[in-house]
Amino acid sequence: MFDSLNKRLSSIFSGLRRKGTLSEEDINSVVREVRVALLEADVALPVVKQFVASLKEKAVGTEIVASVSPAQMVIKLVHDHLAELLGAETQDLNLAMNPPAVLLMVGLQGSGKTTSTGKLALRLRSKQNKKVLVASLDVQRPAAQEQLAVVAKQAGVESLPIIPGQPPVEITKRALQEAKLGGFDILLLDTAGRLHIDEALMAELRQVKDLARPIETLLVADSLTGQDAVNIARQFHETIGISGIILTRIDGDARGGAALSMRQVTGQPIKFMGVGEKLDQLEPFHPQRIAGRILDMGDVVSLVERAAEAVDQKEAEILGKRMMEGKFDFNDLLAQFRNMKKMGGLGSLMTMLPGMGQLQDKLDGVDLEGGFKKQEAIILSMTPKERQFPKLLNASRKARIAAGAGTSVQEVNKLLKQHQQMETVMKRMKKMGKKGVARGGMQQLFQGMRS
Repeated sequence: MFDSLNKRLSSIFSGLRRKGTLSEEDINSVVREVRVALLEADVALPVVKQFVASLKEKAVGTEIVASVSPAQMVIKLVHDHLAELLGAETQDLNLAMNPPAVLLMVGLQGSGKTTSTGKLALRLRSKQNKKVLVASLDVQRPAAQEQLAVVAKQAGVESLPIIPGQPPVEITKRALQEAKLGGFDILLLDTAGRLHIDEALMAELRQVKDLARPIETLLVADSLTGQDAVNIARQFHETIGISGIILTRIDGDARGGAALSMRQVTGQPIKFMGVGEKLDQLEPFHPQRIAGRILDMGDVVSLVERAAEAVDQKEAEILGKRMMEGKFDFNDLLAQFRNMKKMGGLGSLMTMLPGMGQLQDKLDGVDLEGGFKKQEAIILSMTPKERQFPKLLNASRKARIAAGAGTSVQEVNKLLKQHQQMETVMKRMKKMGKKGVARGGMQQLFQGMRS
């Protein structure tokens, strides 16, 4: 997400960093470039105008011009403005009421409501230890209720039994009663959508909302629809009132203009974003962190949080101990590949690292995940003894491994070289010890390494 905006802004600020001081004309030029970048990223025009006017007002002045690092000052201003535009603070779900707390999921057909309902149910069950009931009010789309039942089972939560032919209002009454009698903490109501906003849809939603009295009404919006998503958000909010937004298909949206516009247009926060198709791929929306990603500052906090969730602590401690002892075999390398896969893959992780935007052009078209799959296949084609003792790999063994992995001997050699380089680093770590590495010995650690 935000790939195009990231590239444009990275280019703008790269030019700024080469200047010792900035004139007012320099700042005006930057503001113009930022305006174009936002428009190209599909940000709504009224939002762009407001953003640029506020940025220019704060940027033009002696404090910026005379600053020791004027470029950094301008970047900070843009960062703070982006964070403010995205919502400034992370907004969690409001669950402050006597259970069951009702969450109403609304949106157009195809926006990802049912999947997002399952993702949210899983998150509430696994991370907040809530007892969750889900109910589908969608009697329009064929098999919609059955789909939610399947998703609920995958998420490990209960779903309201289906009674064929029952209208949405009656399903709502039954769901409320079941949630109370069953001692559920949360009731998630997955409403019907349409291909477009119509009066019938809104009338049905108003009826359900008046009956259910939800503490949260969450609009599920597909970020790939760009400006349409912004218009949809405005109409839903003006007609029935929403309390938050869940943005779906973030991983497929290169521009990100919808995210930058929706909060400003509705005045309601983006609370979650879907970062993949799996049920566990729903993340809280952190405006400050997202602003950092857009400006190529990375998002190390989210990276660490993702690692803490995906990587087994005991396994990490064992690997850390082996590394400090200078040991690193193919079993260790395979474990690292699998950990990266659990964390969302290398492509996803790289977006969280500072400065990656400047390398994006070089990485375009490179199949990072495919490379890992190939390397994993090579390691799995080795015997347990070969994985533990890589020096056993002679020409005939390499040929057998290549055939088993469906690749070439050259690819096996490439992986061997990669392992040898890592092993060299581990041996240096052992020699330097923890204190040596901590004292800034990273340059020595990777000295002489080549890709």
